[in-house]
Amino acid sequence: MRAQGFLGRLCAGLAILAVLPLPAQADLSGLARIAPEIEPSAHITANRTTLAPFSYILFCQRQPGECRGGVEATIAWDLHARMRLARINRRVNRLMLPQHDKADVWSVGMAAGDCEDFALTKRHLLIRAGFPAASLQMAVTRIRSGEGHAVLVVRTSRGDLVLDSRNDRLTEWHRTDLTWLKIASSENPRLWYAMN
Repeated sequence: MRAQGFLGRLCAGLAILAVLPLPAQADLSGLARIAPEIEPSAHITANRTTLAPFSYILFCQRQPGECRGGVEATIAWDLHARMRLARINRRVNRLMLPQHDKADVWSVGMAAGDCEDFALTKRHLLIRAGFPAASLQMAVTRIRSGEGHAVLVVRTSRGDLVLDSRNDRLTEWHRTDLTWLKIASSENPRLWYAMN
């Protein structure tokens, strides 16, 4: 019940922000702080299949609707998409409390969770906001300390961007401080590919 309340409040807040009109002469100069211009970058390529994280498999068994893919999709990188991505990324990062989950249960829409819960919640909200599920891929990486870290990768016409629970930036995948291990297929998120 607590998860539904949190997710409901989060969705309501995003819905309000989504319908607020921008003035005709809106000053968008502050947008650079929200989502700086992305230089063209390559898309992630990985073609050697590997095992999906076991906790992700269990998550998909519990919530199969959250693990759907589709025909490979790329989001047109325009101001509208940029603002929606930045808004949802920032909102989840600020509303969810970081909390280590010793049992490693992957969940969506919780008030607190660890990195994969942040990424799954962002994916859920972006799909509800109209982004194609196939453009949103879960990935497993390592941070500099060597600790495993899950992120959401968004496929755009300007390259693959990372939405990370550690910051609010939309970062090109190859410009992060992450060591890439594996990524879910866009067509079938239950199929994963090795990246190392």
